[in-house]
Amino acid sequence: MASVAKKPKKSMDALEDESEALEAIDSCQNEIDALNEKASEEILQVEQKYNALRKPYYQKRNEIIQRIPSFWVTAIVNHPQLSRILEEEEEECLQFLDKLEVEEHENIKSGYWINFYFDENPYFENKVLTKKFNLGAVNNETPVSTSTPIKWNPDRDLTKTLPKKMAAAGRRKRHLQYRTFFEWFTDNNDPINDDIAELIKDDLWLNPLQYYLVPDVEVEQEDDEDGEGEDDFGEEADEEEEAEEVEDEEEKAS
Repeated sequence: MASVAKKPKKSMDALEDESEALEAIDSCQNEIDALNEKASEEILQVEQKYNALRKPYYQKRNEIIQRIPSFWVTAIVNHPQLSRILEEEEEECLQFLDKLEVEEHENIKSGYWINFYFDENPYFENKVLTKKFNLGAVNNETPVSTSTPIKWNPDRDLTKTLPKKMAAAGRRKRHLQYRTFFEWFTDNNDPINDDIAELIKDDLWLNPLQYYLVPDVEVEQEDDEDGEGEDDFGEEADEEEEAEEVEDEEEKAS
């Protein structure tokens, strides 16, 4: 265990100098804190401005996405973190996910909501499922989240049928905060630490195309690697042929 450093004894003059220095440091720190607070306010204003500018592009992007079947479920399945809470039956359900959107409050620190739009499907009656977050940044309110009650069709409640199937099959998920997608959606116990919601808001929503294209990108990389191998093989074959020709010429000369 490290010993606590002992402060050397100081004269009265030294103590007075140190006291003055500490007061000066505290004064400087107060100025720095004031600037940091002002910077945070200005950054918030800039972020709000650009949120408004981005909104029509998000809307246009969603309109185009709707022309591609299963775009959102594909992006979710390809996402390395979100896919970990997605069961096969839930993936089948999300095939009916027509549109996903994230909207933030005007004061972006105060919260946001995630909307999932569904086509008619055999699982539930809802057309839209919304998970809303009020993070208490205004008036020091207690952070809360709420979820649309899901109107499940008979024998289609995945929050009930999936746990039974997983238990019967002896399947155990990795140690995660949530075991399944719809368990995450319906759980509102800890809104301030909702990692899944933050991944959707700050990652998937910002650029879903990168996750939709993941398999294609991997295939292209594999093709490039295969092509490089073929080129190397071709070069080696050419070198071997040249070596054989040189040997033949030497034998004729001798």
